[in-house]
Amino acid sequence: MQDFFALFFSKFIVAVAGLIPILNPLGATPIFLTLTTSYSSEERALLARRVSIYSFLLLLFSMLIGTYVLAFFGVSIPIVRVCGGLLVAAAGWKLLNSPENTGGASEPIGSAADHARRAAELRQRAFYPLAFPFTVGPGSITVAITLGVGIHGQDAHQLAIPLGSALGAAALSGIIYVCYRYGDRMLRLIGSTGTVVFLRLSAFILLCLGAQILWDGASGLAGEFLVAHPWQFAPTGQG
Repeated sequence: MQDFFALFFSKFIVAVAGLIPILNPLGATPIFLTLTTSYSSEERALLARRVSIYSFLLLLFSMLIGTYVLAFFGVSIPIVRVCGGLLVAAAGWKLLNSPENTGGASEPIGSAADHARRAAELRQRAFYPLAFPFTVGPGSITVAITLGVGIHGQDAHQLAIPLGSALGAAALSGIIYVCYRYGDRMLRLIGSTGTVVFLRLSAFILLCLGAQILWDGASGLAGEFLVAHPWQFAPTGQG
């Protein structure tokens, strides 16, 4: 039993320590605020709760069966990074060129049909793009897949590994919720002009993050190509 708890807590700590620098909930909060400026405080709170739940499911899914899914479709990690980088960069460019919107309450919802349509919109945006790829992106998924490699072994205390990893993902989703839920207080402190500057800078940082993820994926693909075809770049003899 002592070995079980030791393995459980070690996997919990490894999951949190390995993922929190990549997820960076505090750093992702400005992006969340940038993407939700048109929503009211109540709607933003609902989005924060849904994003945290979806983030937990994405991390857990990646840990448990991420390697099997990628292998089934024949997709490599560098390809995931390239595609995810394109998504993030495109969204950052769109936000950078969008009309100024300093937030505030959304327009009142009239009929029940309007309310249902607004609720459906919130559910959709909570997963894409807020949970994926902005909160749990290609980098987080890659780390989660790596952390989940040892889950399917045959150790006597093997149950401790998925339990520790799942609890680590749950703790991270709780941190995400707290950061997103109370992040809008920052906008109220800096005022309307500061909000415009803050949101534009956040959009530019988002564009840079997308470019960085894309570059990492392209570099990985180039490395795989060089390993698979070394003869094409071997130095030729001189006659």
